[in-house]
Order: sequence, then structure tokens, then C-alpha cells
Amino acid sequence: MGTIASSGSTTVTPKYNRLRRRLLLGALTVLLVVAAGVWFVVAPRGDGDATEVAAAEARLPDVEPAAPVLAALSSQAPAPDATVLAGELAPLLAAPALGTGVEAQVVDVASGEVLLDRNGEDPSTPASTAKLLTAVAALTTLGPDTTIETTVVAGGAPGEVVLVGGGDPTLSRTVPSLTYPGAPTVADLAAQVQAAVPPGTQFSRVVVDNSLFDGPLTASGWGPGDAPSTYAAPVTATAVDGARVSPSELQRSGAPGTDAGRALAVALGAPDSTVVLGDAPQGAQTLGTVRSAPVARLVEQALSQSDNLLAESLARHVALASGLPATFEGAAEAVTRALAGVGLDVTGVSLSDGSGLSTTDRVPVALLADLLTGAADGTLAEASAVLSGLPVAGYDGTLAERGDEDPETAPGSVRAKTGTLLGVHGLAGTVVTAEGRLLAFGVLADGAPANGLAAEAALDDVASALAACGCR
Repeated sequence: MGTIASSGSTTVTPKYNRLRRRLLLGALTVLLVVAAGVWFVVAPRGDGDATEVAAAEARLPDVEPAAPVLAALSSQAPAPDATVLAGELAPLLAAPALGTGVEAQVVDVASGEVLLDRNGEDPSTPASTAKLLTAVAALTTLGPDTTIETTVVAGGAPGEVVLVGGGDPTLSRTVPSLTYPGAPTVADLAAQVQAAVPPGTQFSRVVVDNSLFDGPLTASGWGPGDAPSTYAAPVTATAVDGARVSPSELQRSGAPGTDAGRALAVALGAPDSTVVLGDAPQGAQTLGTVRSAPVARLVEQALSQSDNLLAESLARHVALASGLPATFEGAAEAVTRALAGVGLDVTGVSLSDGSGLSTTDRVPVALLADLLTGAADGTLAEASAVLSGLPVAGYDGTLAERGDEDPETAPGSVRAKTGTLLGVHGLAGTVVTAEGRLLAFGVLADGAPANGLAAEAALDDVASALAACGCR
């Protein structure tokens, strides 16, 4: 009998192929009729064909209705007693690992009652909990649906293009981004540019226009080793992958704009092009445009991952929208004004940046608790992304490895923004108590000893105690 060659080195006969097809079709038929609720048995006839014979009807087992996976908090959940709660937290807030400079506040979200206040009005070094201020300012000033534009325009000479930074550091060299879901890509920009220029255009020069942002590239109170580092970079209007040296690394670059220009040159198929910083020609033709994910998503990413460059970029956009310079000073003033504009008490607030990396920042812990309460009870319109961006203890973001060892704490009950500098440790967020009551809280310890792990564990103990609290 002849054979038919397959795509590999083996061969199969036509008869075997026909048999295999019949078996596969028969199995598919059984699956389809079972889905209709009836079994059929395929019985052979004497002429070699088959006859379908109805068999017993199949019935699915009875199951109970599924309970909701995400149920609303009960409006009847009892609030903790303030005196009992204070007694539970007192020894935890006095932990040696937190030092003597501890400020804390706990608020019952439903009623707005302050259940615990330990020097809540005193300005403290917030570290990265300051990103909560920038987040609220960005959401309420820019709007959660706003996107940030990055463009490429024609240069002033043949073969020259200009990458105009729009202040979106999430622009990605990979498709999709390895770090920022929904981020625009350099590949998309390059494809638009190539489609907009005459066929066969040779690209020889990429200019990077960083003029949207102004002033120093680092803030007052940043250390000499902060930018570049694994957690921060010089703040420029143009960057790729959060100014990372490569998309998969933590290390940031000292020249984010130049890196972005080089990434565009590579994507244009001209890796040997000259890359320089400069200004776009007035009235230049737009060759390509991409937009960031909405501000709400950018806020979530900045909070969850404690992304300093993304927070600084959002703060600069708040400044631009407020008619202030896109500098560290302008951004700090704009964020403070924005918070006051939505009714938050900014007494004692003094900012040098939008990320909390500066050691000169000062924020009362009461403000952190107030803005979290407002985001949770809806009185801060359009600020819900602050809550969805909070890291979840034991699950994601900067709390992925924290707060998941207490057997009395329900998974996901603690969501909070972390804050860490040398001698400074903070935690501010929301917690659902054991009896289902939602609380907002903030704890700042800006005089902690050098043992950071012990301070983090002490803060986690406070959050766990709140989550386990009936406190009545």
C-alpha cells in the first residue's frame, strides 16, 4: 500500500488517517450532544455505517447559588470603641523599632470619627506616603481620564526628527511594556513616523526636546546617590520605561532623554543616528503621536510600585495645569494648592518634591488620614484610584512581602502606601476590621533607629492589630 509523507520524517497511511478522523469526529459529536443534555450511542450496522441510538439523558448535579466574591461592607458593622482601640495600639506604637517620633491617626470612614489621634497635626517626614498627596492632586486637577501625549515632529534638516517629551515616563521600548500596563510604545511612534515620511527616507539624527519641564533635575533634600539609582532618576520630560537602563532592570539612567532618543533611533532602523538634546522647530510637522494610559492608571502604578519618577511627572503636570512652572518648586506649590482646593487642611504641609524622596518634606499624618477617608467615603470626587492603587498586604506592590503572616488577619484586609527613608518609616491606608468596619489610618515614624526591617515589622503589627480588632 502506498504512503503519504507527513511534514516530519514519519509516514502515515490513508486508511489510518481516515480512521483517526472518524474517531475525532465521533468524540466531538459526543461532546456536542452531551452539552444538549442527551447521550447517543453510535451502533454499527451491517452495511458498515453507524446508527445513533438514544441513551439515558444526562443531568447536571444541583449546586447552591454562588456567594458574591466581592461583597459590599455591611452598614451594620460595629465601629471600634476609641478607648479600647487606643489601648490595643498603645504598646505597638511605643515599639522601640519605631523610635520616639511617632505620629498616628485612625478614622472611622463611615462616621468620620477620629478613633485615635497621636500628634496627628504635627508635621512629619512622610517619605513615600507623600505620593498620596500627589495622587489626589493629579486626579482632581487633571481628571482620571486624562492622558499624556508624546510626539515626534520633523526636524530642521533632512533625515532629522525630534522626539518631543510630554512628561510620560512610561513610554516603552518593549511591546507591551514590562512595567506599565497600557503604556504607549516607541515601536508605535516609529511606525507612524515611517508612514508619514517619503519612502526610503534615511534617518541620521534624532533630537530630544525636554523643554516641557524646567529647573534642576533633582530636588532639594535628595541625596547625591538618589539619582540615578535603582529607585530614582533625574526628572526630565522624556524617558522610556521609567528611565530604566533597560526595560527589565531596576537601575535607572542618568540621561533619560538621550536614552529615549536612542530607543527611537533603533526603532526607526537607524541605530547609528546621532542623538542630541535640543528644541523642536516652531510649527514643525507632526509625524507621530502616542498617549499614555489614563491618569487614574498612572496614579495606581505610581502608588503600588512607589514609582518616584512617575510621581514627579504627575506633580509637574499638576503644576502645568495650574499655570505654575514645571519645576520641583512649582509642582510642590501646585499639589498643595490642589489639596486645599478640594477642602483638605494643608496646615503644616511643606513639600520639596512630588514623590516624598526629599528629606525636607513635611506632612501631618492627619492629612494622610483625611484624604484617605475622603477617597473612601466619596467626598473627594474622582479620587477612587487612590484606593485601588494602594498596595495590598501580602499580595502586590510594596506590600507583596509584608503583612501576610498574621493568621488573625483576613487576606486583603490591609491596603496601604509605604514610606521609607533612612530613619523614616510610614504606612498609610485603609483596613477592614474583623467585624467588617472600614478604617483609614496613617502612622509616621521619622525618628526610627537604623534597623529598617524591625521598623517595618512594627508598622505591620499596627495594621494587623487594626484588622483583627473588634475593640468594643
